[in-house]
Amino acid sequence: MDLLLMLLLLLWSSGLQAEDEHQSTEPVRLVGGASRCAGTLEMKQGEWRPVSDNDWTLKEAAVACRELDCGSAVSTGSSYESLDRPVLRIRRDCLRSGSTLRDCVSSPGSSSSMVVELTCSDSVRLVNGTSLCSGRLEVKSEQSWSSVCEADFDQQDAEVACRELGCGAPSVLQGALYGEVEAPMWTKEFQCGGNESALLDCRRSDSARRTCSPGKAVGLTCSPESVRLVGGASRCAGTLEVKQGEWRPVTYNVFRWTLNDAAVACRELDCGSAVSTGSRYKSSYRPVWRIRPDCLQSGSTLRECASSDSSFSMVELTCSDSVRLVNGTSLCSGRLEVKSEQSWSSVCEADFDQQDAEVVCRELGCGTPSVLQGALYGEVEAPMWTKEFQCGGNESALLDCRRSDSARRTCSPGKAVGLTCSPGPVRLVGGASRCAGRLEVKQGEWRPVGYSGWTLKEAAVACRELDCGSAVSTGSRDEIYRPVWRIRPDCLQSGSALTDCVHSSLTFTSSSMVVELTCSGQQGA
Repeated sequence: MDLLLMLLLLLWSSGLQAEDEHQSTEPVRLVGGASRCAGTLEMKQGEWRPVSDNDWTLKEAAVACRELDCGSAVSTGSSYESLDRPVLRIRRDCLRSGSTLRDCVSSPGSSSSMVVELTCSDSVRLVNGTSLCSGRLEVKSEQSWSSVCEADFDQQDAEVACRELGCGAPSVLQGALYGEVEAPMWTKEFQCGGNESALLDCRRSDSARRTCSPGKAVGLTCSPESVRLVGGASRCAGTLEVKQGEWRPVTYNVFRWTLNDAAVACRELDCGSAVSTGSRYKSSYRPVWRIRPDCLQSGSTLRECASSDSSFSMVELTCSDSVRLVNGTSLCSGRLEVKSEQSWSSVCEADFDQQDAEVVCRELGCGTPSVLQGALYGEVEAPMWTKEFQCGGNESALLDCRRSDSARRTCSPGKAVGLTCSPGPVRLVGGASRCAGRLEVKQGEWRPVGYSGWTLKEAAVACRELDCGSAVSTGSRDEIYRPVWRIRPDCLQSGSALTDCVHSSLTFTSSSMVVELTCSGQQGA
């Protein structure tokens, strides 16, 4: 009996040692949350320390969720750490290279009061997708991730999975979109009512199958449905808000929003092209989302690029409701599409003329039409617009124009309307010619461009848009206080137009330094 007791004690001691060794090699954890997949992010470097909030987005959170063997990243934010204890800072650029959190610690021992809070899904994830809301569905049970067969999963099940992942409604449910089924395979059939908060809350029954045919692993795409515009004249205008756990406005501060950034929001909203963007102030200092432009430019969604912040300033933007230009080289060029009954349609050249084009360019906040030619920006795509436009040329929106039934139901190859408008209005005023003077840009209203170290490289963009040859000189002059536009240099360097890169200045003083420039064209005219 004593020998048996000694053996049991030895086994118990070995188990505790193995558990301690397992815990000591586990360098990441979440504490204080509702589960092991939610809470304050901590890492072990000698001792456990929280991670400092450094504009964390869902992209960085996804790395932590993966290392924790949790599901997909659902939300990220920050909390105030009252204890004055050392924290760890993670370099974002390092994480994006595919390294681990531990590899990317940049300043152990630093102090900060704001630390990372994040929530991962416990037992559901989407893998191999193009965003956090798409991929092959996997479910976790008994510490193992399993693929799910299409025959055991339906639309109501998909609604629950998308909700659990913090995404919108399911938009595509189709096998083999994101890779073949991988072993092990989930052996239950889901029977969700559609209102459950988590997939494993649903009723389940034993599946009739033990294998899954090639191409039959559940591939799921959820719509983002995490962006809205509120307080405007339509659903395509107003204050920009993003949902990541909760709805918050997007701050205009720090990263000044341009039309290029606004275009991402308009696209996610299924509105048309970005027409204008600006800011407004709230009387209270409230939690907001900050959107990183570098993240947006990589093709990610607004939700994936949001990090927690506080601010008085909010992004206001206007998208066109029912007209857009796609596949163009700028926001003022592309193949014309018109929206009706929630569907976008290409337009045939024979149903569209110069006066119609003038209305479209005006509606999109661009200049006058400069090129109207089919097949410039891709072939006609179904469905096709079935009306002929008969604009007078002075209407404010294309759908305000008279229309008649088109004589055709198909459009020949190369005959889809391709439209190029001159960029949003740009002018030089007060100089010796139209190619010299104070630079002004119109986005809703005419404003001078604030001077912030303009070089001939920036000036060359303006001269080119003005059809004024090369940039000869650039400088500044002091003006009595008035609102100005600022130009984001990183945006111009990407090849965008001036109006695509302007943002509203939030700094108001008694005077403003504005850009003066001279181009080579029409000297002395």
